[in-house]
Amino acid sequence: MTADTHGATVKCLVWDLDDTLWTGTLLEGDDPRPAEATLSTLRTLDERGVLHAVASRGDHATATAHLARLGLAELFTAVEIGWGAKSASVHRISEVLGIGIDSLAFVDNDPVERAEVASAHPRVRCYEPERIPALPELPEFRPGHLTEESRRRREMYRAESSRRRAQETYEGAPGDFLASLALELTVREATEGDFARAHELTVRTHQLNTTGRTYDLAELRQLSRSPDHRVMVAQLQDVYGSYGTVGLVVTEQVGDRTVLRLLLLSCRVMSRGIGPALIGHVVRGALDEGRRPEAEFVPTAVNRAMLVNLRFAGFRPQAGSGPAAEGEPLVLEFPPGAAPPAVPDHVRLVIPSGGSDE
Repeated sequence: MTADTHGATVKCLVWDLDDTLWTGTLLEGDDPRPAEATLSTLRTLDERGVLHAVASRGDHATATAHLARLGLAELFTAVEIGWGAKSASVHRISEVLGIGIDSLAFVDNDPVERAEVASAHPRVRCYEPERIPALPELPEFRPGHLTEESRRRREMYRAESSRRRAQETYEGAPGDFLASLALELTVREATEGDFARAHELTVRTHQLNTTGRTYDLAELRQLSRSPDHRVMVAQLQDVYGSYGTVGLVVTEQVGDRTVLRLLLLSCRVMSRGIGPALIGHVVRGALDEGRRPEAEFVPTAVNRAMLVNLRFAGFRPQAGSGPAAEGEPLVLEFPPGAAPPAVPDHVRLVIPSGGSDE
């Protein structure tokens, strides 16, 4: 059975173990080892930001111990080992990692297992072990742009797993948990090394996006060089590690106004409450320059949360404007004399290169 090819890039490759990841059967007393070509594929995809996970039959403790002995345990972000259906394991991996099922792929030596997964999840691409050496050459395993985020994706997912476990066992109030994270938001001007990730955010971020506008690398470079525009990136970290670049801001100076053309945040930080800090930074920057803050909002089917963020920050629809239809721009103004929104208590805002540190 060959893989069904789709346009989406594979974000996670799910591995069977016996006679797939390694040669031999662990519970039959073998000491199975991966082929060199398999190790090469593991490492190449990891460097590209493709996550690895396990969905296999067997004893969980025995299998994970063997992965550790082989020095491979750190490469796998999620491990599902037991005696249930592998389609259920693949589904749990999708949920645990927060990755759409159509962005997962599955490799298994047993055609019956591949068929079972393909039947339950038609959008999961399934591969025979014979194809493992060539997987890095397939287009679905070749992301358009390699970024620092890509290379550190496994590390960031592991940090997120630690956060999730901590939150599940935290016995205090939700606000106290946020405070315990010691969130640090850094906002700075975008540079050449940021543009690939910034482009990726515009393409992949839909809910927490004020306009739904996308920019390619050439457009981002042009905007960053324009004297009338600013392109800023937002990076977040906490006690568990870095979230990477999670936000993008594009503003334009028009007369005596600073217009927020785009503000977006990765859905991974939706619950961290950093939207007010980022909006407040834009407002303070405009006011410090003697300009009137203004924001453009384009309603889509999924981005109402960003309108709520702008309204809570103090922005109001321009006088005389009615409810905006989907796809129709809405102009919001910041009231003259109003105080800019404060940085939430649980967030420390850092502005490098001589800027404020709040």
